[in-house]
Amino acid sequence: MDENMVDVLIYLYENYMDGENQPPTDQGELEAELAQAGFSKAEIDKALQWLDDLAISADASSDSHSAGSMRIYTADECAKIDVEAQGLLLSLEHNAILDPASRELAIDRLLAIDHPAVLEEVRWVVLLVLMNRPGREDAFTQMEDMLYNVRPAYLH
Repeated sequence: MDENMVDVLIYLYENYMDGENQPPTDQGELEAELAQAGFSKAEIDKALQWLDDLAISADASSDSHSAGSMRIYTADECAKIDVEAQGLLLSLEHNAILDPASRELAIDRLLAIDHPAVLEEVRWVVLLVLMNRPGREDAFTQMEDMLYNVRPAYLH
């Protein structure tokens, strides 16, 4: 099976985080269920650590970033977040789905993935970031709709 950590995160979201079902309260049970679903222990551990780090980062993040400022990506960030993904992040910010603090959290979480993120993974990371940002419920709903109702974008 060629699964990665993001696949574990997607599985967790679709099975537990959408509000319909509750995950097992024992982490061992959750890990066993994920293993039974076909995920490797290494990917499960990475995904659970990624979620823990997101929760910590979301709690510690501030809204001190200036709205309307331009985000310049470092060489290390460009190695993990390609131009297409950067464009998506910029578009989401331009359309008020991401605020500057949420954008920075998304970039941080994308950098925590052990491979360059593909566009679909960027969408999922943004969704998970917004889910952990109080006051961003409308943006979360828009992002969830964008993820599940993928329509081609037409530029005018």
